[in-house]
Amino acid sequence: METFLNSGVGPWTAGEVLTAFLFLIGAFIVRAVVISVIGRRLQVWAERTETEADDIALRAIVGPVGSLVMVVGVYLAFRALAPSAEDVVSWSEKIFRVLLTLIVAWGVFRLVDAAAVILGEMARRTDNTYDDHLVPLLRKASKVLVAVMAFLLAAQNMGYSVSGLLAGLGLGGFAFALAAKDTIANLFGGVTILLDRPFRVGDWITFDGTDGVVEEIGLRSSRIRTFAKTLTAVPNQTLANATVENHSLMPKRRVKMSVGVTYDATPDQMRTLVDRVEAFLKAHPGIHQEFMLVKFTEFGASSLDLFIYYFSSTTNWSEHLQVRQDVNLGIMDIIAAMGLSVAFPTRTVHLVQEAQE
Repeated sequence: METFLNSGVGPWTAGEVLTAFLFLIGAFIVRAVVISVIGRRLQVWAERTETEADDIALRAIVGPVGSLVMVVGVYLAFRALAPSAEDVVSWSEKIFRVLLTLIVAWGVFRLVDAAAVILGEMARRTDNTYDDHLVPLLRKASKVLVAVMAFLLAAQNMGYSVSGLLAGLGLGGFAFALAAKDTIANLFGGVTILLDRPFRVGDWITFDGTDGVVEEIGLRSSRIRTFAKTLTAVPNQTLANATVENHSLMPKRRVKMSVGVTYDATPDQMRTLVDRVEAFLKAHPGIHQEFMLVKFTEFGASSLDLFIYYFSSTTNWSEHLQVRQDVNLGIMDIIAAMGLSVAFPTRTVHLVQEAQE
């Protein structure tokens, strides 16, 4: 046996060739066990769960692990065939480390997809839509970070100076940042909106004279559909720095108005008018009963003014207007039933005739 192992097979001995062959066969066997046995059993377990995230995570792990086993087997086989060639060994180690880095990065990439599925399922269970927009952003940012780290590690394993590369990237990044500072500001503005949650898709907002409904919150800009049905693209930086009034977050809508009756109304009629209007508001189903005011407040230039303050229970614009219409017509009915009249601006001119001598 010793004579056979020391016999020559080309530039190698039979023992070196046999060792390399065993490493390759062992790598194929281990890979088959990982994929066929462990992978399939885990797949059966994953299929029993409701979430799809574990299926994606399993596929993300099994593929890279199988590739890693083969790379290790090929590397060990190569080292068995070239145990003393320093240059060859050095290059084989560099290539092995680069391949190892790429395989790990590949697996992390696929795990990021699995994590994105888990976060997406969690986001769909919540009432707001901000996290639905945030999950794709985190997924892309994580993949970019993994790609940059993999590139730097691969360059370092190949013998390049990472510090010099980082310095070059820093200068290039500084120049790029100066050229794209508005884009970067809008990107951070979008992240601020998603995290701070001043509004969400479907909300009616007002800012800097713009009034409309939010249709989309993007990475660079947000799209606002105005009530004139035009589409306005607003940079996220502008929205993040603006004072935004979100009408959709109102729990109720306010109504404040003044109704004037003519000066021929008596004090008793004004007291009765106040009581009847207040009773009407308390009986209306569309009015929020927590707070309301009906007061005789002013002796106007041509009217006795009744101050009316209340909130509609609904925040829907159309339903709110319907409540206001019902209240206005009800007040007119009360005034007419009492024999009073709604005042309008009038002026009485008194003419005085001087006595003639």
